[in-house]
Amino acid sequence: MRLELPPGAAVSEAMLSGRLGIGRTPIREALQRLARERLVQILPRRGVIVSDINVKAQLRLLEVRREIERLVARGAARRATDEERARFAALAKAFEQAARGGDDVAFLRIDREFNELGLRAARNEFAATAMTAMAALSRRFWYLHYRQAADLPVTAKLHANIARAVARADAAAAAAASDALLDNIEAFTRATVTTDF
Repeated sequence: MRLELPPGAAVSEAMLSGRLGIGRTPIREALQRLARERLVQILPRRGVIVSDINVKAQLRLLEVRREIERLVARGAARRATDEERARFAALAKAFEQAARGGDDVAFLRIDREFNELGLRAARNEFAATAMTAMAALSRRFWYLHYRQAADLPVTAKLHANIARAVARADAAAAAAASDALLDNIEAFTRATVTTDF
């Protein structure tokens, strides 16, 4: 997701095994999972290629993501436990702290926890399966382009707004905040398009 392996790069089980210091069997299993998540392409008898990042595909992904994230935000606001609500409130503060420091790595870590907590709190295994498949692709796209087109403080604030609405058990506000975030993400995605697109 942080593009340590750039789009289009060829990788192999042996190379990854050596780089990570683990056996080829877990590497093979990880590559299969990454292929299911569309992060790599396995080309029979030719190797493995890190998938390209495509703006058109990202926009199609956002169509689906918008609907599911709204569902998750509403569900989490309705079903979160008191402990989960307290964690959402803490994550809202953490988002704002990462934004103040311009810390993109911390933001990604907080975002991952926020998404996982939201899926648990929504208690909808079908939404969780769908979101899990989209999360890595979305993060990777953001990480590639955020310095040129995104505003980390704005993005963090929009995430914090969802977290606070869930913490307050306000399903309507959580859904509206989710839509505001996806509006921002869509605008950011479109802003990455070059004139030859």
